[in-house]
Parts: sequence; C-alpha cells; structure tokens
Amino acid sequence: MTHNKLVMSTSELDRSRIKVDFNEMIDNDLIFLSQTDERIDSPGNIIALDDGNIVHIYEYNRYEDGQEEMFTATGIVERHDKVINKNVKWCCRINSDGISTTYT
Repeated sequence: MTHNKLVMSTSELDRSRIKVDFNEMIDNDLIFLSQTDERIDSPGNIIALDDGNIVHIYEYNRYEDGQEEMFTATGIVERHDKVINKNVKWCCRINSDGISTTYT
C-alpha cells in the first residue's frame, strides 16, 4: 500500500527517507522517530520499525522569503527509553556521518 508523496519541495531526495523534525533531537545523535511501529517514507511506502533497522531521515523547510533547507541523515532505529516524551516508541541514532544540510 502506498500513500501520497510527503516531500513538497521541488528538490528531489537522493533516496526514500522518513520525515522527522530535527527540533526533536534528544541528544547530539539521537532523534525522536515514531510513536508507532510503522512510518511512511517519502514515496509513500510503509516502513516497519524495529531495533537495529537502518533508516534514512529528512526534514524539508520552505520559508516565506523563498529560502529552502533540507536536513538529511542516516541512522539505526532503537527503542525509546521513555525517560522523556513517553508517547514516543522509536528513535533514530544518527550515524557518524552526522546531519547534512542543504540551503537554496
């Protein structure tokens, strides 16, 4: 089953990615990923989440002045320890390549 494409930019992603909010970083390499066991990726595919899965993530922003920014990263899915934000079930531990940022 597929869903509507989530990327709204004119820029194309380099691969299928899961949309996240990089303001939800809980450590320098850890970000909230999901409250459920599934997420929809940028082309609309259902992605099952489980400990150890590799995921590619992104956030796209377009501002009123026309500037666009794209954050991308790759990491490993891990179960959230629920110390903060008890509704989140899964996080993404970003790999050593870190977060890439592109501005237009």
